[in-house]
Amino acid sequence: MSESPLKSRASDSILWNFKLLAHHELAGFGGMGEGMSIQMTKDGRRIIYLAHESAPKNFTGVDVTDPRNPKIVVQTELPEAFMRSNSLEVVGDIMAVAYQTQKVGQKPAGFELFDISVPENPKSIARVDRSGPHSRGAHQLWFADGEYVHIASGAPDFEPTHPLDDQCYQIFDVRNPSKPVEAGRWWMPGTRKGDDVPPPVRHKVFDMGFRAHNTNVYPQRPDRCYLGYIDGGMYIMDISDMSRPKPIAHWDNSPPYHGFTHTILPLFDRGLLVVTDESVVDDAADWPKLIWILDGRDETNPVPIATCPLPYDAFKSRGGRFGAHNIHENKPTPYTWMSDQVVIGTFFNGGIRAYDISNPYQPKEIATFVPEAPALAPQGTIQLNDVFVDERGIVYTVDRHVGGLYILEMGF
Repeated sequence: MSESPLKSRASDSILWNFKLLAHHELAGFGGMGEGMSIQMTKDGRRIIYLAHESAPKNFTGVDVTDPRNPKIVVQTELPEAFMRSNSLEVVGDIMAVAYQTQKVGQKPAGFELFDISVPENPKSIARVDRSGPHSRGAHQLWFADGEYVHIASGAPDFEPTHPLDDQCYQIFDVRNPSKPVEAGRWWMPGTRKGDDVPPPVRHKVFDMGFRAHNTNVYPQRPDRCYLGYIDGGMYIMDISDMSRPKPIAHWDNSPPYHGFTHTILPLFDRGLLVVTDESVVDDAADWPKLIWILDGRDETNPVPIATCPLPYDAFKSRGGRFGAHNIHENKPTPYTWMSDQVVIGTFFNGGIRAYDISNPYQPKEIATFVPEAPALAPQGTIQLNDVFVDERGIVYTVDRHVGGLYILEMGF
């Protein structure tokens, strides 16, 4: 893993700030989800693709070759107003996009593969239908090796024991992208009707569901999936046999916390896991929602050792959500900035924040960017939703409601 180049020789501590290079409102459709991925085109352009939080737009491609002068190159429409394309990933000239509907039974729901070799003219390669009487389709996907798409999704034949438990972990073989094939699936025991164990005990304060969220798989351990399961905590899954995924570790902090485990980022060389719990209730009513640092040297027994500090009093009443959400995930592509020393995350009205975790027992905040509320912001505040950093050290972050894309530079 590469470390930040921004180190003080005298103190050997990381010293940063974020400098705003550009802000793009995306033609007035600036409500963005949690999918951001880079394509390098054959003619030398750098395009970042962005998933939208809700209809009418599906995805937007922005030319960020010059990060100070971003330009929209494509912006597509969803086929139905009740859909969202919250998540996407690019490998080469193929993009996978997740489709979730507002209600079960609505169509289309699942994911779609696109040929983006001509960014201005994306073409559908295949659409995988996950719709059904108990399914809203796919909320999140992970596509990094060009061979498999890992998704958190409902399915036509998956009937949950509780309506909030409708999305499970599924793997699709897309080595022939025109004919994706389901390779395997797993769900938390007790969340499907017919299971031989009782359903999990519901969370009493904020019941958000026992269902899959992030499904991260890395080339350092292609036999592992690092699976966030919302109110079910996090799982490390053995996927050496993709037809039979099985858990080898489970860590859950809720109760006494309020669930919604979102992302698990393994830092392999350091034996650490970075875990986020998403804030999903306005005015920090579900506080604390934090970034956790876990000792993962024994992968069967992850142990929490620290959390990243947050200024609760300054942001709890600003409007909208406040607390952890997405982090830069060290996505295994040539166009991703890699670090096992710095964690960068989005915190809704708390903006974007960077933490030095060189001492994992004492994370330190080293940089913050909190933009002003965009015009027409429904909560009267910024709601930064996702973050991605490219190999140049350029930071991209998006607003959940109307603000669009912010492009930053890491510097002294």
